[in-house]
Amino acid sequence: MRLSRLHAPTLREVPSDAEVVSHQLMLRAGMIRRVAAGVYSYLPLGLRVIRKIENIIREEMNRAGAQELLLPAVQPAELWKESGRWEEYGKELLRFTDRNDREFCIGPTHEEVITALVRDEIRSYRQLPVNLYQIQTKFRDEIRPRFGLMRGREFIMKDAYSFDADQEGANRSYEAMREAYSRIFTRCGLDFRAVEADTGAIGGRFSHEFMVLADTGEDVVVSCSQCDYAANLEKAEIQGTEEDSVEAPEAAPRPLEKVSTPGMKTVEQVTNFLGITPDRLVKTLIYQVDDSPVAVLVRGDHDANEVKIRNSLDAAQVELADPKVTERVTGAPVGFAGPVGLKIPVIADTAVARMSDCVVGANETDFHWTGADPERDFHVTRYLDLRNARQGDLCPRCGGELQFHRGIEVGHVFKLGTKYSKSMGGVFLDADGAEKLMIMGCYGIGVGRTAAAAIEQNHDEGGIIWPVPIAPFHVYLLPIHPKDTEVVQASENLYRDLTALGIETLLDDRDERPGVKFKDADLTGVPIRVTVGPKNLKAGVLEVRFRKTGDTELVPVSETAALISDRLSEALKV
Repeated sequence: MRLSRLHAPTLREVPSDAEVVSHQLMLRAGMIRRVAAGVYSYLPLGLRVIRKIENIIREEMNRAGAQELLLPAVQPAELWKESGRWEEYGKELLRFTDRNDREFCIGPTHEEVITALVRDEIRSYRQLPVNLYQIQTKFRDEIRPRFGLMRGREFIMKDAYSFDADQEGANRSYEAMREAYSRIFTRCGLDFRAVEADTGAIGGRFSHEFMVLADTGEDVVVSCSQCDYAANLEKAEIQGTEEDSVEAPEAAPRPLEKVSTPGMKTVEQVTNFLGITPDRLVKTLIYQVDDSPVAVLVRGDHDANEVKIRNSLDAAQVELADPKVTERVTGAPVGFAGPVGLKIPVIADTAVARMSDCVVGANETDFHWTGADPERDFHVTRYLDLRNARQGDLCPRCGGELQFHRGIEVGHVFKLGTKYSKSMGGVFLDADGAEKLMIMGCYGIGVGRTAAAAIEQNHDEGGIIWPVPIAPFHVYLLPIHPKDTEVVQASENLYRDLTALGIETLLDDRDERPGVKFKDADLTGVPIRVTVGPKNLKAGVLEVRFRKTGDTELVPVSETAALISDRLSEALKV
């Protein structure tokens, strides 16, 4: 491709509305353009990256035995009402009515459509297992779309759905997809981790997220320093801390005493006022769990984990209660709630069970209790792991120390079980003629997000550094003087030779200053740059620069194409 014919409008300045590196660089490199909040057009360079990621996905999905199809983006409300998600999904589901007042939505995911398709087609265990996938545009009406392709409303997704006759088969399908995902992201040239994760609105009880490690990632990845345990922060289990294994000296119990804490509502305010450390205070948080208030207790220096709370209580919705609800059930405004004398269910993090002589709210404005003891002074229904992991916590598998990284979710695999087949009648006849529910799994990859994550992980002050397998072009051929006959001829010859070898080459034939060309070469992140200049030509060599390392080699003109072919073949090995 000749750059003079390629629509790749680069920008010198960083767009003011672009907050993260990938968004900035994709706009500056002429890869995407904003249409509306969270909605983008892919320009030719950006689309080439997307297509390469899609091709890798297709090859590995097909290799794993999945079959590609294409489902409609528009879905009837009836299917979502069958599954129960029409009411549950929330405002992210873009709903509309047609001219006949029938309700539809733009698909954010396709569990309902695929389940309906399979239940109507498959009758016997002999037709199972089956794994069907598509690569298609989705829409989720995010409340705050941001970060370009990282959190858009319209996005390209690969979603796959497996159907099995029994749990053993479902486990095999799940593992096949987990292995396929590892191959996909390895082939994309990404540093990633597969981590245990919450299933969220999709449903099911077990899932893994695939996280690309990057300092700019929104998610926190928790991993063990000694074993292969890894989870996102929402899911990370906690065995305890080193301090928990050390027996504290027994102290005489102190009586419960009400003390005045005027205007002291926050952990910092209360602990400073009373001269104690945050680990001696119990926070009482009132949550609305589905339709009922529940008190959740965590240590003052810990953060409650709403995903763990929801899963522990098997709830559909969990959110902090409105201040009016908190005052109604505790008798005091937010900041003074406590467990003593509460008439609603109380659950507590396991760390609270090891506390004594602690401070709790008194359920009275401007007052707290000191000397509180969980065993003596208030009733806890259940002690559970309800907090976020933090530095110093121990691995739940082996007791090693937990480590923390930033990550970007690019893929998610779920064991759905019978959530959808049960509600939507997805049944088959087994070998004995008995009717059984199909066991499902679902598996998603954000295609555009994978491209953005690759940039977040691979960039420098000059621009993008694309991993070779997903780079829009492999070689950026840069003639310094496009009006010099010898330079032009040498460039055309190399362009022809590289193209004949199947090497995707971008020839910068523009009549621009060398500095502009060099900046655009770095900005667009093409892995190999070949500079053709009169001085080096006289010496019979060309300058070959490798974007990732910055290494430069002077290579004989006659050997340049072969050297590039060898280096790319090595980088593209599967």
